[in-house]
Amino acid sequence: MLGRLFGKPKEQPNALATLDKLNETLEMLEKKEKVLLKKMATEVEKAKEFAKVKNKRAAIQCLKRKRLYEQELEQLGNFQLRIHDQMIMLEGAKAMTETVDAMRVGTATMKAMHKATNIDDIDKTLSEINEQTENMKQIQEALSAPVGPATDFDEDELEAELEELEGAELEEQLLQPATTAPLPPVHVPATPSPTRPADQKNTTEVDELATLQAEMAM
Repeated sequence: MLGRLFGKPKEQPNALATLDKLNETLEMLEKKEKVLLKKMATEVEKAKEFAKVKNKRAAIQCLKRKRLYEQELEQLGNFQLRIHDQMIMLEGAKAMTETVDAMRVGTATMKAMHKATNIDDIDKTLSEINEQTENMKQIQEALSAPVGPATDFDEDELEAELEELEGAELEEQLLQPATTAPLPPVHVPATPSPTRPADQKNTTEVDELATLQAEMAM
């Protein structure tokens, strides 16, 4: 009932469909422009032919029709210019509309994300992360601590024992005699040296002393 009274709602114009329609109209005007140019050229040729045969009236009629075609051609040029202007404006409006729609979608998405994210949830998450980090540190310290009999050793006593060992080692090194390098062997020539007279005299005296001691013993 309401539809009959007020009529059907008008559909929103589609920018792409409108651009397609304008392109079709522009192509139609360009084709018509080519047809008018051919007609103008034909009328000019006819006027030349009539002028050759001295038919001035017919030649003038051809030129008049040519003028009419020129006026129509000029009108087609104005139509084409308006369509080009409208297409440029429509493409700009389409780009602006798409930009606004994209910004609107982005704003709605940001609102939804902010609504889904609560500051209390963030604080809770950070607290849980800190707690888990602290637990991990405690576990690592517990695993690295020594266990078993090694925990009963006194570190001070071990350090004192180490100092005693180091002192004994140093004292032992100080008490060791200094070692001397062996002398190089002296090379003795193989040829025997001649016996000196003094050496022969000493040998004779020794022999005589031995003989005297033997006689006294008898």
